Amino acid sequence: MRSGVIAQKVGMTRVFTDAGEHVPVTVLKVDQCQVVAHRTKDKNGYVALQVGVGKAKVKNVSKAERGRFSVAKVEPKRKLAEFRVSEDAIIPVGAEITADHFVAGQFVDVTGTTTGKGFAGGMKRWNFGGLRATHGVSISHRSIGSTGGRQDPGRTFKNKKMPGHLGVERVTTQNLRVVSTDPERGLILVEGAVPGVAGGWIFVRDAVKRKLPNDVPMPGKFRAANDAAPAAQADQAQEENA
Repeated sequence: MRSGVIAQKVGMTRVFTDAGEHVPVTVLKVDQCQVVAHRTKDKNGYVALQVGVGKAKVKNVSKAERGRFSVAKVEPKRKLAEFRVSEDAIIPVGAEITADHFVAGQFVDVTGTTTGKGFAGGMKRWNFGGLRATHGVSISHRSIGSTGGRQDPGRTFKNKKMPGHLGVERVTTQNLRVVSTDPERGLILVEGAVPGVAGGWIFVRDAVKRKLPNDVPMPGKFRAANDAAPAAQADQAQEENA
């Protein structure tokens, strides 16, 4: 069981196959997704990796959190998440997981927070049919109707579907196919729609109901911390020369 990644939803587009068929895809961007800490069975009772992404302002990070990031030699992260892994899939602390951690053709499970739509009625929120258009019904055509009996049961049951807040829920979409990856730009193209708004954080991990392809890198595709430093220095030198 490998680690997942935290990506940022860019938006939707489409790509064309060699046969000329178009495939709707969601573009996910993986940028500086680093391993921040390990969770071990001896200390924590389970094996997992804590992964962070995004750059947080230091003033918004508590002193204790800053200490944890300094121990890991990683800049403070905006978003943190844990991914359960097997003991043979541990990635070193400080390593940056790249977009080619996933391969084209494999299936992934994607988790995101759905778009918030505010207060919604029963027809929009639960797909109720509403009341009749005629035969004495006036004004309340889109109401939900009765919410409970009078004498029996004399109350409204718990979890009754009623108007209320719609959206902003954690939703997982399973078995989405990876169409292609672009490691240089840190892009993952996933077939179909992904829950969440553009710019939202998305958790991507191997599908639990599908078999992994044989060419999937183990324990994953990543760039070690000591390899990332020279690249950063090279980019800085190019900016100074420019």
